[in-house]
Amino acid sequence: MPESILARVEACFRQAETFFERRFARPQVSLQLRGQKAGVAHPTENLLRFNAQLYRENREDFLRQTVAHEVAHLVAHQLFGSGIRPHGEEWRKIMEGVYGLPAKRCHDYAVQRRRAASYLYRCQCPDGEFPFTAQRHSLVLRGRRYLCRRCRAVLEFSGERRPQ
Repeated sequence: MPESILARVEACFRQAETFFERRFARPQVSLQLRGQKAGVAHPTENLLRFNAQLYRENREDFLRQTVAHEVAHLVAHQLFGSGIRPHGEEWRKIMEGVYGLPAKRCHDYAVQRRRAASYLYRCQCPDGEFPFTAQRHSLVLRGRRYLCRRCRAVLEFSGERRPQ
């Protein structure tokens, strides 16, 4: 775990404690998040998960904005409980009033999309060819069935895979 992330998490909590004049429970912090999300807060588990790749590629903004964004979720939960909206008024006021940062819901980091192969499925229609993701293909292998919306036939795997 990079010390800079842990230090920023701690700094955000101390800033909130000074502002609200109360103590907040510190979370477990993980760098195991993958995909397009930069960070995720799990308030009921008091857990923060961050994307190590996006941290490495966007270090300065990540530490300033993303870490504060996720800590604000935990602070809002500890202050107001679980009945609040994730990016609602309480969270926005913490971002803007406590941290002095814009209450942006999403990051704008460049994210490399994974190139996934598609599994071709067919029906009885003349142009009935449907590319399935690996995830959907595995659901079919476990018994899930998909129907063509036009002819209502069960889509069958053609045996072909196409790289995208």
